[in-house]
Amino acid sequence: QVQLVETGGGLVQPGGSLRLSCVASGSIFKIRSVGWYRQAPGKQRELVAGMTPGGGKNYADSVKGRFTISRDNAKNTMYLQMNSLKPEDTAVYYCNTNSPPYITWGQGTQVTVSS
Repeated sequence: QVQLVETGGGLVQPGGSLRLSCVASGSIFKIRSVGWYRQAPGKQRELVAGMTPGGGKNYADSVKGRFTISRDNAKNTMYLQMNSLKPEDTAVYYCNTNSPPYITWGQGTQVTVSS
């Protein structure tokens, strides 16, 4: 069974950048559309960036132009480059497939944007 591990979060000031990584234990990125989700306290989990096996990308309006999703199939790793971070980007970030069946959710990585 594929497992996902997210890393790269941290505390950053508004306007700063972070790069998140998602390592999969199998070649899931080649066969499924996947994406980055986030969940802020008291809010539902939302999909912020997605990527198809063919390389097509899509973004939530709230992050368009600031976040970039990418992947390295050889390393079974997906990335989320986050620039111009805002306090409202504060959340736990997860990676997973874009649609059911979902992989068991990982622990996520906390991103906190604060001065």
